[in-house]
Amino acid sequence: MNGIICGDGIARNVIDLWQTVTLFLTIRGISMEKEITEVYCGNGRGKTTLAIGQALRASSQGKSVIIIQFLKGNERRELDFLEELDQLDIKIFRFEKMETCYDQLNEEEQAEEERNILNGLNFARKVIATQECDFLVLDEILGLLDKHIATVDMVVGLLKQKDESMHLILTGNRVDPGILDYVDSVTTITTLGREQNS
Repeated sequence: MNGIICGDGIARNVIDLWQTVTLFLTIRGISMEKEITEVYCGNGRGKTTLAIGQALRASSQGKSVIIIQFLKGNERRELDFLEELDQLDIKIFRFEKMETCYDQLNEEEQAEEERNILNGLNFARKVIATQECDFLVLDEILGLLDKHIATVDMVVGLLKQKDESMHLILTGNRVDPGILDYVDSVTTITTLGREQNS
């Protein structure tokens, strides 16, 4: 329960009551939790790290996780170790063929990669439509809007398909106002001070 400001004793009582109600409804087969759609955006570093942390937590709770990365090229393998952890159900997908990230490609290479990226977007649509996982991370999908690879309507179409049983995280530098009505939470990560210009 978020936003409770009270003494320790009252807080404990509220938490105990919440846990009791949750247990009762779980026994009755009623879910208390509606999975949400979150956005992690901003000019600061750590958006992907935060999303991966949430994905690890979900997987440790027995949930199946899919991570789809965009705009980072096919060379980025720092997350591959997650798939090697037998006790975790995490799958990672990248549809770009070039080892170099999108921004460093020439115009012809970018055009080719855009087709691959749209294949990734279609795969994300399929994952959501078929409820293939419990927890989905679309890493840097917001960047597809900034680069005009995908449209707001495409992303909104994905969000409209999401079932309440799936947790969805979108990351990127900037969140388009056109998708705000379809997300539950926006977290902005900002770099302050000298690091912002470094």
